[in-house]
Amino acid sequence: MTRSTIDLKIVSDRLEMVRSAVGDLQALPHTTLDVFTGDRRNVWSSDSLLRRAIEALFDTARHLLAKAHGRGGLEYRDVARLAVEHGVISADVADQFVRIAGFRNRLTHHYDAVTPEELFTVVQGHLGDITRLADQLEASAARLAAATDPHP
Repeated sequence: MTRSTIDLKIVSDRLEMVRSAVGDLQALPHTTLDVFTGDRRNVWSSDSLLRRAIEALFDTARHLLAKAHGRGGLEYRDVARLAVEHGVISADVADQFVRIAGFRNRLTHHYDAVTPEELFTVVQGHLGDITRLADQLEASAARLAAATDPHP
């Protein structure tokens, strides 16, 4: 794949989708598992919002890898690994990115095995991981866009 210019509008739109989904997830009633599961719509909403946020994260990372490093057509776990190798995300969140890739695959392909309790745990304690990754991707996009811009 040929390197080209990073589209900051694409990056911005996708990361806004991530942040919007995280905000909507935080707004769900999740003080306790009983409160969270007391309305099935919370479970269904969290499933959908998490999947969309995660896919937007990985689409952003994939865009950066394709445009700045000529790496395209990658599976989610490959995106996570290569994002670290190419400095798109820092090594301190690499394991989280790989775990999030696996969780997205479960949400998409093994959705019947994802429990309400697991979704509650993610909403309750792991949304910050998604936000940290979005922040790192945003910073990397700005840095890489400046480095690949043919008209500085």
